[in-house]
Amino acid sequence: MLTRRNFLQSLGGGFGSVALWDILAQNGALADVPRADLNGGLHHPAKVKRVIQLFMNGGASQCDLFDYKPALEKRHGQKFDPGKGERVEASTSEPGTILKPFKPIRQHGECGRFVSDLLPHLAKHVDELAFFSAMQGRSSVHGPSSYLMNTGFLLPGFPSMGSWISYALGSLTDNLPTFVALPDRRGLPYNQKGNFTSGFLSVEHQASIVNTAGDEPFSHLRAAGNAKFVTPESNRAGLELLEQINQRHAGANPEDSRLEARIQAYQLAAKMQLSAPEVFDLTRESATVREQYGLNDKVTEDFGSRCLTARRMIERGVRFVQVWSGADGAKNNWDNHSSIPNQLPPMCNATDRPISGLLTDLKSRGLLEDTLVLWSTEFGRMPFAQAGDGRDHNGGTFVGWMAGAGVKPGTSYGTSDEWSWKAAQDITTTYDFHATVLHLLGIDHEKLSVLHNGANRRLTDVHGHVIRPLLA
Repeated sequence: MLTRRNFLQSLGGGFGSVALWDILAQNGALADVPRADLNGGLHHPAKVKRVIQLFMNGGASQCDLFDYKPALEKRHGQKFDPGKGERVEASTSEPGTILKPFKPIRQHGECGRFVSDLLPHLAKHVDELAFFSAMQGRSSVHGPSSYLMNTGFLLPGFPSMGSWISYALGSLTDNLPTFVALPDRRGLPYNQKGNFTSGFLSVEHQASIVNTAGDEPFSHLRAAGNAKFVTPESNRAGLELLEQINQRHAGANPEDSRLEARIQAYQLAAKMQLSAPEVFDLTRESATVREQYGLNDKVTEDFGSRCLTARRMIERGVRFVQVWSGADGAKNNWDNHSSIPNQLPPMCNATDRPISGLLTDLKSRGLLEDTLVLWSTEFGRMPFAQAGDGRDHNGGTFVGWMAGAGVKPGTSYGTSDEWSWKAAQDITTTYDFHATVLHLLGIDHEKLSVLHNGANRRLTDVHGHVIRPLLA
């Protein structure tokens, strides 16, 4: 019987040529082969090589942070009545009275962008940012909205944006993952690992989840301390035996891609035993840089260390890194139902200085020339009160921003109504946000598709437009 190994050996020359072609292409030896890592792009020249996404889990309040509305100041405490007989509803509560921002929202920079006093460090960067000021979702429920912002669909089972980017452009390095998620140390976000899934794409494109709260950020990179029998020689022999068993199984099940992905994961894990410890060793950074990210303050240390880790990762070839703020649940996130004055400041305090530090650090190192930074959340909050001084979910309008390569700095696109209740002019969606990110990476979002269950699936489904006014 012809085994998979015999088959590969008999065709070694042919597959060797394919491998050689790929290696030459990756190293630029073939002038006519586009190189995504050198901004060749998949469909057109790219401006962006790698992405850092900062995700505010829970629904950050746009009307308290960025979307200044004088009407909320003037009519604070009055019944919310948008006029025209419109019905006012909230997701989890009865609509309360109009609630003004409890902290001033002031104009900053040459662009005059409004930013809350809760974000004094970020306010210094407004002339570098491009705001999606009138984003609109399709749900006001955490699970579907988070899926929509991460995968382009309300339902589970679809690939995340990081997975699509991994699938389209591949890796920039062979000793670190292509797509990494850095969850909050207090826990995973809504949908748990569903936000990082590769869906129907190959398993190799799902995120590598880093547990920065544990002793080992990546599990099982090293043998347990009491496993004295594990030596370099035994480890090498075990890997060789495992490879034989895996190849035999793969030969008997050629239609199953999971094993091949697992083999690649093992190979990557072996390389990461050398590379990953260096990436996570933040003591290699100067005291100035550590202070810049807030690592010396308990309030900012968690998010700051993950922002710094994200910079170290993209610097070493990781293509897409997500840094999450906030865990699943009724607290320790941006889901401020009970009290905006009590629940929003801790989240802002924990993230403001690290985000500013990240932008400053990337710029000083020249990394913003080919790196895109995203600030995202799944929806906004209502302009009226819940439970006294909290705010309910609002998919009608919310805010996101971009900074870095290909972005027109100091710009804003779209406006909400006078209450920050609904997006009103130049409305954008998660599909537009995704289409714009892919465009900057050299990808036409309408051409990046995979046939699945009889349908050509895309990150942007059948929607989406590139928001060109925000591009340089």
